[in-house]
Amino acid sequence: MAQRKDQAPSVATYADHEVITPAHELRKAIGPALPGDDPVGRAETALAQLSNEFGTWMQAECERLEAARQDVTRLGFTEKTHGALFRAVHDIKGEAPTFGFPAVAGVADSLCRLLEHTPEVARIPLPLVDQHVDAVRAIIREYGRHDLPQVAHSLTARLREVTNEFLKHENSFRPDYLEAIFAPPLAPGAVGS
Repeated sequence: MAQRKDQAPSVATYADHEVITPAHELRKAIGPALPGDDPVGRAETALAQLSNEFGTWMQAECERLEAARQDVTRLGFTEKTHGALFRAVHDIKGEAPTFGFPAVAGVADSLCRLLEHTPEVARIPLPLVDQHVDAVRAIIREYGRHDLPQVAHSLTARLREVTNEFLKHENSFRPDYLEAIFAPPLAPGAVGS
């Protein structure tokens, strides 16, 4: 592929759309691999050096989730409060396995599903939101307990069951949508399977 000399994005115009191709600034930041270099090993080492911070980071994420829940409780579900709560729990869902808290991902995923697939957000039961947030916080707080995997599994299963029943009821007028949200995950072992 020929290297472009200018750094401006290119724009290709078609009858019904345009395709904008940005300049590729990242190409300047990488170099060829050196013999004997192990970038994966270096990344794992860097991650291990940061691992003592993971608990603190998860606590900060829990505080952000709690603040979002308090806003929903105080102000109700608005576009802003719904978005903040969804982003907070979605971040926890994604970060938990990396930060060494995989048992919390299932509960976070259940709350994400509730927030994402309820057609009228004002109908989301606040007690169900509270149960999810409390479960996330409790799992992270009690992560050192020897029985935590079993407790987390039980909490996750029950919350997912209640959430699924609610979603089935709320989406009963959209059978195709229901089929899509309850379809098995494409990736083996994916969260929620």
